[in-house]
Parts: sequence; structure tokens; C-alpha cells
Amino acid sequence: MPTPTDILKQYWGYDAFRPLQEEIVQSVLDGKDTLALMPTGGGKSICFQVPALVKEGICIVVSPLIALMQDQVNNLVKRGINAVTVNATMSYREIDIVLDNCIYGNIKFLYLSPERLGTELVRERIKKMKVNLVAVDEAHCISQWGNDFRPSYLKIADVRELIPKTPILALTASATAETVDDIQKKLLFNQKNAISKSFARENLAYIVRYEDSKLAKLMEICHNVKGCGIVYVRNRRATKDIADYLRRQNVNAAFYHAGLEIAARNLQQNDWLQNRVRVIVCTNAFGMGIDKPDVRFVVHLDVPDSPEAYFQEAGRAGRDGEKAYAVLLYGSNDGEDAEKRYEKAFPPIEEIKRVYKALSSYYFIAEGSAMGQAFEFDIQHFCSYYKFEALLVFNSLKLLEKEGYLELTEALYKPSRVFITINHADLYNYQVQNPKMDAFIRTLLRLYGGMFEQYVNINERAIAQGAKLREEQVIYNLELLKKQEVLDYVKATDKPQIIFTMPYATEKQLRMSEDMYWKLKASYEKRMKALLYYANTKTRCRNSMLLEYFGETDATECGVCDYCIAKKAKPKSELTELTHNVLRVIEEHNPLPDQIIKHLNGADGDMLKEVLRALLDDGHIFVTPEGRLSLLVS
Repeated sequence: MPTPTDILKQYWGYDAFRPLQEEIVQSVLDGKDTLALMPTGGGKSICFQVPALVKEGICIVVSPLIALMQDQVNNLVKRGINAVTVNATMSYREIDIVLDNCIYGNIKFLYLSPERLGTELVRERIKKMKVNLVAVDEAHCISQWGNDFRPSYLKIADVRELIPKTPILALTASATAETVDDIQKKLLFNQKNAISKSFARENLAYIVRYEDSKLAKLMEICHNVKGCGIVYVRNRRATKDIADYLRRQNVNAAFYHAGLEIAARNLQQNDWLQNRVRVIVCTNAFGMGIDKPDVRFVVHLDVPDSPEAYFQEAGRAGRDGEKAYAVLLYGSNDGEDAEKRYEKAFPPIEEIKRVYKALSSYYFIAEGSAMGQAFEFDIQHFCSYYKFEALLVFNSLKLLEKEGYLELTEALYKPSRVFITINHADLYNYQVQNPKMDAFIRTLLRLYGGMFEQYVNINERAIAQGAKLREEQVIYNLELLKKQEVLDYVKATDKPQIIFTMPYATEKQLRMSEDMYWKLKASYEKRMKALLYYANTKTRCRNSMLLEYFGETDATECGVCDYCIAKKAKPKSELTELTHNVLRVIEEHNPLPDQIIKHLNGADGDMLKEVLRALLDDGHIFVTPEGRLSLLVS
């Protein structure tokens, strides 16, 4: 049996694991349920991919993001590792064939959304698979304390009754102490086993700049910091406007958002990855699965919704360990704007029901039907047709998703696919009886293999060239062969989709839990206020504040954030004056330590702690048995 290091070397070309990876891999190989907490860019995927390759059998990977699943599958296949995915863009027959290959073939990784994992079809097939590990990515989605909560994650633990001896590895890049406990509880860990490293990034300087002239400051950053960068904004139109502005200022920039055509998105992303573009201006749709090591700066022009979101997005800078900057540009109206977004994120329940009801007429769905069905969703057309605001619709759908009624997928390009549904002999007879289609079928068979065993991606334009036909004729032929039940043809798509995960309910049947609604709203508010506290606080180390939020209460000052740099620059006279004032207050009042700040109105709290610590260390003051501060009488 190969060792983990053998596998790492064979497939990834590395001689050694990164810090923490080896400990997590060994925990999994020992059969322990494990929660791995690793910062963005820490190499989480290797922590389940390596042990799964060491062990006999198949690894089931649960992830909420279709694009990220497909990206990981493509990367594994490029390395010569058999991996497949099951997601909402696939037909029942496609899923059926993929699952059969997982049982009888040599597939090593099966990627599933949590919604697909809960279906009866998947559950029945899992019983027949030799599953060596269940890896749960983005595991914080299981916690109702988090703003990314997905009810389908609560059902993941149900798979344990099907494969009781198989360990679970949960992975996340951001989780509070409360969420860490919740993940292990909800996944029914045999015993608590969280493996983590400090989220501290010594090479990454967190900076907050108070600016209303944000574009001028952005230009200053682009000119002063060498290398490539990411600029995050909240709305799609701003991505193009700001990229255009940067180009006018001779900064090579592109823009990216989920509303772009897939070809445009891929072009913009690849140009940036290959350093043909220096700065990418984007919404938070950009970044998942991107592992570019040499990003020198990440700038947020708008306030993110939570410390988790900010930490993850900012963490895309400096993955190569070299100096990098995470800059939040904070304007005088940003706090008020965040409060308004908070209110809009939770439309009134009656409005949510109105959006849900509109879906039935939009897609001609009858009561009690549509469960498991996927529909392409054009939010702009839907809003225009029903006179809805786009933000109202989006937020309503996300809340319906959290209630388990539907799933809203991100835009994902899925190429056209073909599967031959009859056997070789029957296909030969069809060709003999239909000579006009014979040459077309022979071209199809010559260009693509494996269509008798599974769905194969095709390109209609390539077929047209090979068959010397117009592309429209190729599509007509494929649709005709589908109608005649010779093959199944699934046309390409690149649109977001709505998948109904429950039978469609009438307005009276629709149950929006008020308890869940208010719990989610309170959770959102708590996180929003934590981020605003981070942005508004000028008297604490940025790094320490973020680490404290994630449970690291003993973090030391980083020395490189805007607060720490300013502190280093403070004139010694300030410290000297404060020291004299502290000694005077102690001599006059013998205060308790937490009372001294009241006597020194306006004093910098961190400087005060520094002065007290120095006076205690030097023996100028001491703490009495009653806990009061007193001068040492010489």
C-alpha cells in the first residue's frame, strides 16, 4: 500500500505536506471523524484526496458549489484520477449511469451536492459502493449559527446509517468556536476531533483606510503596490465601470461577475490567472476554486456582509507567503448602507410567498409537482415580467432555499452531451434502415468514444465540420435521433437554475418558519455588526480583531496592519505623558485596573495597557491583595 507521501509525490509532485495537512490525513487514515479548519489557500482538498487514494474504495465529496465541484473533478481527471460529479444540471438517466460506474467501475471520487445526497436514488446506490471516506466541504453550511446555513446539510449525517464504519472529514476555512462545536454535533462525530492551525497570516497586512474618494485611493494602491490584485465590489455594473476607470488610468484591468456569458467569464478569469491582466474587478462570484499564489493586494471598495466573507476574500492575497495587503476602503456612508442591505436581505414573509407563487405560473408548475426538476432561471426576465425588484427576488429565493423548498444554482457552463441508448447491433440495423443518417452517425462515432457506456461531452460545431453539415443540421439530426430513441441528446446550458427540492406547495401550504426567519436575521445582524466594528475601530490591531472573532483570544499584535504601523510611529512623548498621568492617578486613587481608564478620559486603551504592563514589569507599581494598583514605595 502506498504511503500518503508516495501519493502526494505521484499525483501532485510535492515531496512534503504543508503544515497541518499530514496530521489531518493521518487522522482520516486512522478512521477518526475529523474537522479540519484551515485558512483559505491552505490546501484543504489534498486532505481528503490523498487518504482516499491511499485507501481502497471511493470517496464521496459533498459540496454546495457546482462550479467548484466541476473544477475539482477536472483537476483530478487531468492528474489521471477518475472522478465524477452528480449535480442539478444532469438528467435522471445521466445520474443513473454515473452512479452505476461508481459501483462497478474504478471511480475514486464522487462529488455530490447535499441535495443530491439526500435523494433515494443516490442513497440506494451508496449502499452498494465501497465508500472509504465522506468529505464535507464548506462544512460551516451545516450550522444554523452561520449566514451560509443550508438545511440540506442537516441531512448529510443520515448517510452514516448506510455506511456506519466510514469516517467523515469536515472542512472549512472559516468557523467561530460556536460553529466548530455545531459542525461536529450535526455530523454525529463519534468524538470531538477538530484539527486547526492559527488563522494568522504573518505576510498579510490588513489595512482599513477611511476614504470617500475611493477611486483615488485605489489608484494609489495600484501604483504603489507592485504585482496583481483583486478589487471586490457589490454590484455587477460597478465591476465594468471601475475596470474601465482603471484602464483609463493605464492600469491593465478586467471585470468579472456571474451575469457575464460563460465564454466572457472564462476569458477574463484566464487572462488574469495568466497575468495578461493585472487587476480583476469583481463581485464575490469570483474567487471560489481560484488558487493564484502571487496576488499582492485585495481591495474591498464595499463592506462585505460578515467577517467570514471578508476573511475568505482577503485571504486570496499572498498565498505564496510573500508580503501582501488586504485593504478595506471605508466611506462615511458605508455603515448606513450596510444597515440598509441588512433590512433588504430579509424581505417580509408575504413578499417571499409572492415570489414563490410567481414561479408556478412562470414555469407552469402544478401543485404537488416539480420535485427534483431543474429550470433555467433568468432573473432579469422574471423580474421584468412580474414587476419585481431583482434584490427582492434574489433574497427571497435564498430564504426559500434555507427553508428547503428549492435550490438556486450559480451560472455554470455544461457542454452538450450524448448517450447512445440502444446496443451496437440495434444501432447497426438502424444505420442500414436509415442510410441518410448513416454517414452522420459514423462521424459521431469517429469523433467521440464511450457513448454506449456513459454520457460524452460533444461539440456541435466540430461535428458539423466533420460531417460537412451546417451546425443547425447537426442539432436537427441529434434531436431527431433523440425522438427516435436512438440516443439521448442534452443541449449545452450556461444559465443559473432553480431546482425544486420539495413538491411545489400552494400559498396556503407554504410554511415559512418565523423562528428560522428571525434566527437567520439575528445571525446576519450579529455578523454585520462584527464587520462594522472591525471597520470602525481605530485602536486595535486588525489581525488580532479578526483572529479573536474566530476564537483565537491570545493573538499578539501583528505589527504590520494600519493600527500597528501608526502605533510604531507614535512619538515617545505621548507614552511619556501617559505614563506620568497613570502614576498620578494610581497615587491619588489606588484604582482597580479596569477603573483607571475612567480617570484618563480619551486615553488610547491599547497604549494604556502597554504603559501598565511596562510599569508592572519594571517594578514601579504593584497589585495589592485587594486587586488595586499601588505605587511601590522605595
